[in-house]
Amino acid sequence: MNTTQSLREDALKIYFAGLHSVGADVCIQKYIKVKDNCITVGRKTYDLGNYNNIYITGFGKVSGFMAAAMEKLLGERIKKGIVNVRYGYAAPCKYVKINSAGHPIPDSAGVNGTKEIIGIAKEAKENDLVFCLISGGGSALFELPYEGISLEEIRNITALLLKCGATIDEMNALRKHLSMVKGGRFAGLCRAEMVSVILSDVINDQLDTIASGATSPDSSTFSDCERILNKYGLYQKIPVSVRKHIQNGLHGNIEETPKPGDKIFAGVNNVIVGNNRTALIASKEKAQQLGYNAVILSSCIKGEAREIAKVFGAIAREIHFSGYPVKRPACIIAGGEPTVTVKGDGLGGRNQEFSLSAAMEIDGLADTVILSAATDGTDGGTDAAGAMVDGATIMNAKSKKLHPEKYLSHNDSFSFFRETHELVVTGPTKTNVMDIMLLLVK
Repeated sequence: MNTTQSLREDALKIYFAGLHSVGADVCIQKYIKVKDNCITVGRKTYDLGNYNNIYITGFGKVSGFMAAAMEKLLGERIKKGIVNVRYGYAAPCKYVKINSAGHPIPDSAGVNGTKEIIGIAKEAKENDLVFCLISGGGSALFELPYEGISLEEIRNITALLLKCGATIDEMNALRKHLSMVKGGRFAGLCRAEMVSVILSDVINDQLDTIASGATSPDSSTFSDCERILNKYGLYQKIPVSVRKHIQNGLHGNIEETPKPGDKIFAGVNNVIVGNNRTALIASKEKAQQLGYNAVILSSCIKGEAREIAKVFGAIAREIHFSGYPVKRPACIIAGGEPTVTVKGDGLGGRNQEFSLSAAMEIDGLADTVILSAATDGTDGGTDAAGAMVDGATIMNAKSKKLHPEKYLSHNDSFSFFRETHELVVTGPTKTNVMDIMLLLVK
């Protein structure tokens, strides 16, 4: 086996080690314990004998796998439940209904499931306990548009936000202010004590950003919404009803999302059970086991994917020429959620765009591999999690008459890597904690 091939195999081992450390079942078993008639979630213990009924609600790409793990802990104690998951992410559950719906663009199935979730929240009484299982993707999968705004209009503005290069914080600020359930409003619909079990897919684990913060106080405002729309030149492109809604909010005719200190959060316990940093630490441990000098660069990477890739390319060359920031065999590990400003009509997400740009930066550099892949197994609406490249990727592509610059300009990285056979395909991963980026140099 040559050096490049061994590097590629090691990169996959390191990536999957991170992935497995944040599986829904692994995280729930680690942070939630049932003993006798008590359940401990994080640092708080609940005597189940104090509650008449236990309900399960939830939303997000992997909330079904989270529900399956909760069923193993609570079993027939669960009266009933429902979670909204992405199509193709169903999990076998006995007591909890799995409702599949659209992502990243919400659909009617998601709205119908949301209404059922609301029904459970309203059914629960003060002496009941409601678990809310939240993971990334919940913003699209948990949706009930504000009165006067149609689902089609929500779909329209979501598509605009996905293409303009807005950060997840910016996207969710708008989502929260157009929804009846996001931005802490869901907590206000439930009289029972609520425990939100959260798998974080946002930088710094901001509760009000994860799945648009349905059970946590919201820091964003209608003023933020107006600023974001103007920043990306979207104000005149959005539906008239949405513009009117935001103006009503700015003038105080529509109530703001609930803020810190609001009494509706008194009975809510938000607990994060897994995040990107957990995955990066597991990846680092695996890299060290494989003999690499491993360093975690950051779990907070954001910005344009193709620009971030240039930094990784520069680090690769620095390692080769000076041995900094870490000597060979080196493994640089990072995570986060870059963005892509879509100008072309191709296929591919931020990880594939990152990898294509990185391949151009390390062109001709021996013994070097870069991998970038989403932890949820899907990147940019494709069936690939990301891609893996090396110093010969561009040379091999050009021998096949493939022009990387053209593919990059068209945001068509998926088509490029489909031809070079360098896509990373995982299928459903049972987790979602942003992306993992790896640089290996021997």
